[in-house]
Amino acid sequence: MSHIELPVWATVYGSPSGQGKIRTVADDFMVVEHLAFEPSGEGEHVFLFIEKTGENTDYVARQLAKFTSVRQRDVSYAGLKDRHAVTSQWFSVWLAGKPTPDFTEFETESIKILHTVRHARKLKRGVLSGNSFKLLIRVWQGDKDKTEQQLNAIKAGGIANYYGEQRFGHAGHNVSKALGLFQGAKVGREQRSIYLSAARSYLFNHILHQRVLNKTWNQAMAGDSYVFDGSHSYFKADAVDDRIIQRLAAKEIHPTGLLWGKGNAELLPIEQAMLADNQELADGLIASGLEQDRRALRINVADLDWQFMDETTLSLSFTLPAGSYATAVLREIINLN
Repeated sequence: MSHIELPVWATVYGSPSGQGKIRTVADDFMVVEHLAFEPSGEGEHVFLFIEKTGENTDYVARQLAKFTSVRQRDVSYAGLKDRHAVTSQWFSVWLAGKPTPDFTEFETESIKILHTVRHARKLKRGVLSGNSFKLLIRVWQGDKDKTEQQLNAIKAGGIANYYGEQRFGHAGHNVSKALGLFQGAKVGREQRSIYLSAARSYLFNHILHQRVLNKTWNQAMAGDSYVFDGSHSYFKADAVDDRIIQRLAAKEIHPTGLLWGKGNAELLPIEQAMLADNQELADGLIASGLEQDRRALRINVADLDWQFMDETTLSLSFTLPAGSYATAVLREIINLN
């Protein structure tokens, strides 16, 4: 099996202006989930808002299943969160006809229950409006003035919506594993899903990389499809008119890039070229049954604030739409390598 190297995806606001360390300790990387709806207060499912430190999402879900004596599939969550962080995220447990346990007994030094509420339906993947981040960059060094300029540019213009490096595994190995899967390697169901997601994200990042290079990641192209800000709804426009240009400038809509899979969508030349250059991955995703979709090439960075706490420590806070990565912000201002 050949190894696929991850390229250095192009940045939007020039080369990173500094370097430093993230996740020195868990408290340096804090994430809070925001649900896209309000739980009703009644129903068979108990929703739990849990703060976890240094624990991965699947582990907490398994522990919840044991604590409540339910099947693993009766515990759900909206999104995976980093282990090396302090994350506040939602879980649900199906407890039909059962009383709500005393979840304070579930707490440990690394797991805290912040809130519990009932709801009629289970928590589904992706039903978040976004995530808020509070980050510390330690041992920071670089050009402070340029960093401030880049942060102001991000606040005004948004960022390229790259999938983060963690999507691809250590040194991009998940993409190579996907290639091995397509060549006949046997893997478990969970790993298969991870490898397929990595392969499709890799192809998307290639498209976005090219559009950053030709400066169309935030501009209209004939035949583009556009997603409404804060929504999963998108529309196609064969021609570029003044209305589209105005809405793009106001950041009400964003151009989208292809998430490859089965389907008959009309592709842009830049997307066709990417598929031709990565034919084995593209064919493997089709054979694996994934359906075509689209993802915003640009996203807004809400509530962006920063402070140089001292000469070597930079504090950042911001909110991103669900499915977007804090590292897509960080890579614009510091060298993550």
